[in-house]
Amino acid sequence: MCRLAAYLGTEIPLENIIARPRHSLLVQSQDAQEAKLRVNGDGFGIAWYGHLPEPGLFKDVLPAWADTNLPSICRLVRSHLFLAHVRAATTGSSSRENCHPFVHGRWAFMHNGCIGNFAHLRRDMEALIDDGFYAQRRGTTDSELVFLMLLTNGLDADPVGALSRTLEQIGAIARRRGTNGEPVRMTCAFSDGTAIYAFRAADDGRAPSLYLSDCLDHGGRAFASEPLEGPCERWRRVEPDTLHVLSREGLVTAPFSPIETGADMHKAPA
Repeated sequence: MCRLAAYLGTEIPLENIIARPRHSLLVQSQDAQEAKLRVNGDGFGIAWYGHLPEPGLFKDVLPAWADTNLPSICRLVRSHLFLAHVRAATTGSSSRENCHPFVHGRWAFMHNGCIGNFAHLRRDMEALIDDGFYAQRRGTTDSELVFLMLLTNGLDADPVGALSRTLEQIGAIARRRGTNGEPVRMTCAFSDGTAIYAFRAADDGRAPSLYLSDCLDHGGRAFASEPLEGPCERWRRVEPDTLHVLSREGLVTAPFSPIETGADMHKAPA
């Protein structure tokens, strides 16, 4: 699995989220507390928004703690909205193309989780992607395919509808092809440069962790796989099967139908 963080608020150095907190994303890359794997060392990436609609992007296959450029970038680059991700590979090789976030136009997307039995579901997922978006594919992960499906399903005009359609399609493919007893688990965060969209869902009730902060010391709010300050009252767990939209106007939530794959698995509370 992976760890991720996304920030919206006043303009701050990236290090205020990625490196400086007691349980920062950089710390989580070496010592995750709520993931199957403690170490997330298969690459990292950052997408940040500035004066242009399209985000800047920096990704590398090195472990986040081993990249000597990362501390300098995080200290000197400032942004009001950014996404950051450290990867523990489940599908796809360790390559720069498979590192998150994935970017298309003004959109940036990152994912933690896996599509069960992906090798057998992949072809059907690919068939649903418009040619124009499929031509932009660079990697081999299930995560990038989910992003391209969202774009195909109208992400730009209707994020809530695009998400519902995408999850319905994944569920239908999984029911048709079978997941071989492997779960479909998804925790995602994505942005168009004005808002952060985040959700967690799973067909077995065990969606990967995601938290949302109250107002942080620098005035903004953040989503993170684990609270950046460790367990405390100003971080609360994101409810499953609900899209959370964080903008400068505040937080809006929209429920969506759970992922239904027909898997004969015991469901546990998320």
